[in-house]
Amino acid sequence: ISGPNGDLGMPAEASVGGKDDSFWEAKYVTTISMLDQINCCLNHLEEKKDHIHARLQELLQFNRQTCLEFQQQFREAPINPSP
Repeated sequence: ISGPNGDLGMPAEASVGGKDDSFWEAKYVTTISMLDQINCCLNHLEEKKDHIHARLQELLQFNRQTCLEFQQQFREAPINPSP
């Protein structure tokens, strides 16, 4: 609900003054604080995701290189006939 000045979360009846205003101001400050905390958590999760993604890319590249090396060693290995 928007208040008379377009402020979100401020119903028109709370704008008369007095303790209703301070109640809604406290709610607004609390909501902003919670949104800041959520934003901080989301940023932290995004950093972790980026780090994990980078590590997985490194692992994938390492596995590809190892596979190519094994394939090359297998091709170069002499074939021993069975007795």
